[in-house]
Amino acid sequence: MSEFEPRTRTVPAELPTEVFDWGSIKWGVSAGLFPGAPLTAGEVIINPTKGHDLHTHPNSDEVLYFIDGEGVQTVGDSGEFPVTAGDFVYVPRGTLHSTFNTGWRQLRVIAVYTPGGAEQALRELPDFTALTPGVQPVWERAR
Repeated sequence: MSEFEPRTRTVPAELPTEVFDWGSIKWGVSAGLFPGAPLTAGEVIINPTKGHDLHTHPNSDEVLYFIDGEGVQTVGDSGEFPVTAGDFVYVPRGTLHSTFNTGWRQLRVIAVYTPGGAEQALRELPDFTALTPGVQPVWERAR
């Protein structure tokens, strides 16, 4: 693709991986990748026994689609409810929520922010690391 051709897709192996204590994310659609894109979408991997702390996205709604694994989700004052492959969850902007992996394998989730941009706040977290395309995250075994 030349610098003058518009981008029509992204390939995971060509994207950076954002790594956190709980797992990793590859953002496949964003305004940075597709100028003018009104949303952000990516694959989130949450490792077994790990999860996100309660947090909000003040300016974006979020849709979660669970691809694989099992866990528990909270949205507002819902309390924990189970999530598994095939489930969708809607999180209105400004609503406290969390996701936790309760299974033995990775919990894989497609996350979509609308409007996009909420992912920027993740890059300011103390456990954030960006890996260049092609570099794989390394997870240490608990002892």
